[in-house]
Amino acid sequence: MLQDKTLSPDEIRALRVDDPKLRDRDFADKHGISEAQLVAAYCGSDAVRIDAHPDVVMQAAQNLGEVMALTRNPSCVNEKVGVYDNYHPGTHAAMVLTEEIDLRIFPSHWRHAFVVDRETENGPRRSIQVFDAAGDAVHKIFLRDGSLHETFDLMKADLALPDQSPGLEVSPRQPVEGAKSNPDKIDILRKEWARMTDTHQFLRLTSKLKMNRLGAYRIAGDPFVRALRVEAVDAALHAIRDAGIGIMIFTGNRGCIQIHSGPIQSLKAVGPWQNVMDPRFNLHLRLDHIAEVWAVEKPTQRGMATSLEAFDADGGLILQFFGLGKEGRDDRAAWAEIVHGLEPLDLEPAQ
Repeated sequence: MLQDKTLSPDEIRALRVDDPKLRDRDFADKHGISEAQLVAAYCGSDAVRIDAHPDVVMQAAQNLGEVMALTRNPSCVNEKVGVYDNYHPGTHAAMVLTEEIDLRIFPSHWRHAFVVDRETENGPRRSIQVFDAAGDAVHKIFLRDGSLHETFDLMKADLALPDQSPGLEVSPRQPVEGAKSNPDKIDILRKEWARMTDTHQFLRLTSKLKMNRLGAYRIAGDPFVRALRVEAVDAALHAIRDAGIGIMIFTGNRGCIQIHSGPIQSLKAVGPWQNVMDPRFNLHLRLDHIAEVWAVEKPTQRGMATSLEAFDADGGLILQFFGLGKEGRDDRAAWAEIVHGLEPLDLEPAQ
């Protein structure tokens, strides 16, 4: 939670000197500031303020060669190595569509952005970082050894805004919308759900019925949804790895959704975190943040889309899994078999 009176840039930098190794997000939370305010405090040295619009940021990203894309929420971090290309702009939604970097972008939440060039004990750490109105990270792009560092150097000067002051005002963080159901409309929900031909129709349906995703799941019942134990997500990760199938993992926040499409090769649990540690894909998931898990079936023109979806205690969506079905590789049936084998949650009957 942010403090009523935020720290000044000088105070932030002084505190950072005393605590240099804590991750930016953890440092910001510890001191009651936003992560964007921490980055902004270094404008004039390590950070350069730039226009946060996706058209500007994506144009810059496409000139950097191979990089690492990072999108996160409080419970899950998705990291993909690849090249930004095939950007599709849009007023309400934009996309990056490549084999490895696959993004859904919501421009209204891209409010603050910085080019960051930071020296660490392991060498320079160069990135573009984008934040929402509350100062929470929306999307980050990190350079690698093989990235086009000369372009990055030129970009810092070319994209710099006139205002490079180290202070930053942020808005209060908007709370997560909890589950919203409308039991009076359950018959319409089930009827319209069965008639869907595309998964994207689902949110339009729930909105029309004055519900949201989790609220609809809680009342829909068989054959549309099945509540699972919270351990089902970790079990699914192990099953995906062991079966060698391709999967789609959606991780996001209000401003960006990042999608991994492909197999999972290596899992490594560390404390409450379960981690996928593959050469070009890392996933870091707080298993202890998972409060609800749902197996979901949505009809489409290509057949049934089976998903596994995890939510936190506030009702926030942590991540989603779908079977990978593309030309030359269709693992949707194998994925559905994995989901159908996951242990259900024994719900107590209503009193």
